[in-house]
Amino acid sequence: MSIDQSLFESVCQTAREAAVFHSAADALEWDERTGMPIAAGDYRAQQVSTLRSTAHRMRTETRFGDALNSLVENAGDVDPHGDVGATIRGLHRDYQRDCKLPVELVSKLSVAAVRGQQVWDDARKQDSFERFKPALVEMISLKQEAGARLADGTEHSVYEALMDEYEPDASVQQLAPVFADLKTRLADLIARVKDAPNQPNLDLLRQDFPIAAQREFSRKVAAAVGFDFSRGRLDETSHPFCTTLGPNDCRILTRYESNWFPSGLYGTLHEAGHGMYEQGMRQDWFGLPPGSFVSLGIHESQSRLWENQVGRSRSFWQWLYPQATAAFANSLAAADLQEIYFAINQVRPSLIRVEADEATYNLHILIRFELEQALIGGELKVDDLPDAWNQQYQTCLGIQPPSDADGVLQDVHWSAGLFGYFPTYTLGNLAASQLFDAASEQLGDLDGMFSRGEFQPLLEWLGKHVHQQGRCYSGSELIENATGKPLSSDHLMNYLETKLQPLYGF
Repeated sequence: MSIDQSLFESVCQTAREAAVFHSAADALEWDERTGMPIAAGDYRAQQVSTLRSTAHRMRTETRFGDALNSLVENAGDVDPHGDVGATIRGLHRDYQRDCKLPVELVSKLSVAAVRGQQVWDDARKQDSFERFKPALVEMISLKQEAGARLADGTEHSVYEALMDEYEPDASVQQLAPVFADLKTRLADLIARVKDAPNQPNLDLLRQDFPIAAQREFSRKVAAAVGFDFSRGRLDETSHPFCTTLGPNDCRILTRYESNWFPSGLYGTLHEAGHGMYEQGMRQDWFGLPPGSFVSLGIHESQSRLWENQVGRSRSFWQWLYPQATAAFANSLAAADLQEIYFAINQVRPSLIRVEADEATYNLHILIRFELEQALIGGELKVDDLPDAWNQQYQTCLGIQPPSDADGVLQDVHWSAGLFGYFPTYTLGNLAASQLFDAASEQLGDLDGMFSRGEFQPLLEWLGKHVHQQGRCYSGSELIENATGKPLSSDHLMNYLETKLQPLYGF
């Protein structure tokens, strides 16, 4: 049998039209996070809800589902990993998932997400968890309902059903032992660093770095590594993110601190990594599986790779050092390359996840992974969340948040309903190291390339092995295809130990 080509074109057209509504909602949410007047919030929530509900109706129509079922039944001879096969398989999977959520619930979730983020932003500025609590209670209730519906008829728990949206087919049973092993190995590494004879001079990074100069500098660095500003832009927000509003329209956002240099630069590199993944996808398949990212773990691997494996390498700083000392002459001119490189690679327990060093970063994720499971499962009440958060930070990192703004309110995710999202960050770190090692083996002297400001070979390799693959393979298949082996924590730990041991002298 062969598929009905006109039927295939029909489902593709419906999916593309639904993507228009979703991208319009994304544009409104981008505007909300960058410049929307505060008083416009309620109507913005209605706008976003209407657009997302419309897209949901289109993607759950009986006629759309019948067409997909027919295509699945007749796709026996179609390569499941080819563009057509991946489109049929991916859209059918999405349809089955979407049909479990009534449009009324989708609408409520959309409204709660927009309003929740607005309340979170205000609560963080006021350092008031009490201000945020009602919105969080509402969101958890809605996500519990959504998760229960999505888990129905599957072996997933409610939490796993929510996690499936971001990391398809992942399970707590699968992730827990990997994360536990990583936690033990990281704790040992952090202890060795703490007692090491060499320590960096962080005062270098705490001097005066004018925001205007940082903006210009960050833009130049993003362009140099490969972010295409003819198809994207860089803006500022309270919590950095990346969003794509359509083919050739990728928006990345960072934030700057006048007395902490890494915040703006590495926020930009991180989001540029996300952005280059989006720009590297096949734009003619936008809105369809071959032109979509496979999972948020793989997405995160791209941002962390450019932020860390590239941006914190000594060879990268050999290229960047003359530019940095020229742009910030009053702050960095007296520092030599090795001093800056060591400071950029400092390891120390800290409160803020997005500014955490590579060694402690995943501990921030594991804390959130445990807490959000307990929130969705009902074992942890919202009233008790701040204390639970602080206790975890004391246990895992040996520090106590001095305020809710630097503690339980520091991340936007839960206000937007992104439960199950956090574990993808650690999966991304593992994948970044493994992909970088494979690229190094196949491309040769990456350090030499970076020291000369040559980043295109690496970007092209990632484009071939990751970006252009879309959802034609699962995340785990993509990693194995690109690297020749399943995902492992060994690459990340080897990378950290190889870099940190000579710096700290342990």
